Amino acid sequence: MSRPRRPLTGWAFLAPYAIAVALLVAVPALLNLGYAFTDHTGLTRDPQFIGLDNIRRMLDDRFLLDSLEASLFHVALAVPVRFVAAVGLGLLLAAPRPGGRWFRTAVYLPTVIPDVALAVLFLWVLNPLYGPLNQLLGLFGHQGYNWLADPTTARIGVVLMLAFPIGEGFVVVLAARRLLNGRLYEAAALEGCGPFGQLRRLTLPLLAPVLVLLAVRDIILTLQVNFVPAYVLTDGRPANATLYLPVYIFDQVFEFSGFAYGSLVTILLMLITAVIIIVLLLAVRRWRVLR
Repeated sequence: MSRPRRPLTGWAFLAPYAIAVALLVAVPALLNLGYAFTDHTGLTRDPQFIGLDNIRRMLDDRFLLDSLEASLFHVALAVPVRFVAAVGLGLLLAAPRPGGRWFRTAVYLPTVIPDVALAVLFLWVLNPLYGPLNQLLGLFGHQGYNWLADPTTARIGVVLMLAFPIGEGFVVVLAARRLLNGRLYEAAALEGCGPFGQLRRLTLPLLAPVLVLLAVRDIILTLQVNFVPAYVLTDGRPANATLYLPVYIFDQVFEFSGFAYGSLVTILLMLITAVIIIVLLLAVRRWRVLR
């Protein structure tokens, strides 16, 4: 008589994911760390250990400072815009309303557009001569901007472009809001609590764990996955205003054959991302304690 099979445990379900993370994330990360202390160019010559030379080069790299400034400015502006848009539209369209299905589809649709196509589309939107954005400003008596020629407007243009693909966060907020117990809102209404009071005292506190997760996710995306649209739209110009760290890493590795130096800048990007996320989580934790 055969012995009954033991049920699959949680570790068994996690095993394929853990193997994939080890092979696709952990191993490349360790190799990247090793290359950062070499003179590897990514070509045929074997890498040679050079110690801290790349770190000394980084400390004197003016273009890296420009890239850091551009990336931090982009995060400070783009993350709140994307977050407020996703949360606001998710809460607004959660309730049944006429045409709600079409509105929800319209919000999610830009997310499925490829990054290159979105960037090419915004090359037309931001065109100073016949772009629809300047034509819209012209209706209000404004002459418009040469969006991609000025450092400030170029940064704003990239933020505007990345404010549209917010579908994933929108869907998460939409689903989370619909899972909240409707009786809580009925009780709040009976107590005389209006829509804004319900939003402040019920909706946002109950959705806080989801919102924190979305904020962390958007910081990572904004810092690390802005390469393709920014590269196509501005190529880091003008005056390095949009030379974000992923763009700078690409230039170092593939244009200047600085594979080792690009590896070191990649580590810097990971550390900056981790620090920003830790600060955010600590701020949220302190806010919850004070409440």
